[in-house]
Amino acid sequence: MFSLLRRGPGRLTPQLAHQQTSDGTAVLLDVRETPEWNAGRAPGALHLPLSRLMGGASLPVAAQGRPVVTICRSGHRSQQAAKLLAARGVQATDVTGGMTAWARAGLPVIGSGGTEGVIA
Repeated sequence: MFSLLRRGPGRLTPQLAHQQTSDGTAVLLDVRETPEWNAGRAPGALHLPLSRLMGGASLPVAAQGRPVVTICRSGHRSQQAAKLLAARGVQATDVTGGMTAWARAGLPVIGSGGTEGVIA
């Protein structure tokens, strides 16, 4: 689940991430930049670009004190974000394959205004 490995935070499949964030076990944090976020995101995800997180930005209030699952387009930035958050004492993991794998698994993707989204 959220076990910390010696190499850093664990990784989840898109299906497990969807399950944990849908049932309230964890919060999904999208760390992509704003244009990517606007094109398509997982319903219910919170947004905090990795660039801001690396600059010292705090987690959104809704994510504070909760387990966090980070996601990006391919899984590279979200893995960096999970490691950064874990170093700050946050229980964090990330989604293997990111939003690309999320969409490939048939999980929902919405765009701005609730329309069907795309992965940018």
